[in-house]
Amino acid sequence: MKTMILAAGRGERMRPLTDRTPKPLLEVGGKPLIVWHLERLAKAGLREVVINHAHLGAQIEAALGDGARWGLSIRFSPEPEGALEAAGGIANALPLLGDDAPFLVVNGDIWCDWDVAQAVTLPPAKNLAHLVLVPNPPHHARGDFLLADGEVRADIQSPAGNEQVCTFSGIGIYRPQLFADIRRGQPAKLAPLLRAAMEAGRVSGELHCGRWVDVGTPQRLAELDAELRSLSHEGIPSPMQEHGDI
Repeated sequence: MKTMILAAGRGERMRPLTDRTPKPLLEVGGKPLIVWHLERLAKAGLREVVINHAHLGAQIEAALGDGARWGLSIRFSPEPEGALEAAGGIANALPLLGDDAPFLVVNGDIWCDWDVAQAVTLPPAKNLAHLVLVPNPPHHARGDFLLADGEVRADIQSPAGNEQVCTFSGIGIYRPQLFADIRRGQPAKLAPLLRAAMEAGRVSGELHCGRWVDVGTPQRLAELDAELRSLSHEGIPSPMQEHGDI
């Protein structure tokens, strides 16, 4: 299975840190955010990686190269300044990802201990997408989608019974057909595509209750960095190491 890491965002909320450094190269625990992903993918045997970029993209290519140091094969999908949004970026990279098999997509600006090796078994054949959801964090208490018996729905207004409103983690497995109507180079958001697929009953999901951080602000970046460095100094394995993922 191929993996795409979304790394084209400008990182407006992270300024001034992202004025000279692309967000995926900001460091936590002694290494760039995107390297945590690369190490976990390598450990899981997911060797083929596509990375899109726009803002300061040359820095990303220079820092990561062809991926050989991690035992990976990295290919890049450049986008114009301003980027193409998530769905537009994925559609633009489809020639590198393939037009048949499902692929894993991970936001480059998150930190998560979800076991990426699970991706090869998802999504079920009838579905266009499988989403990894997390409990709603304080900064996004309203949530994004409803999870009910493994199916993800867009209506979050009135959950009942075993239904739970959750936040999208930024990790998903998608079939190329989800992006069939997006022209290459056309900006497009991911949420409308997912909601349309949910209306058709073609999105599955799971709830991940492990460690997940949306590293979207300088404060959250600093907090995660302090946490990881503290664990390292104390000789305590990070959550990823405990799960054997790096």
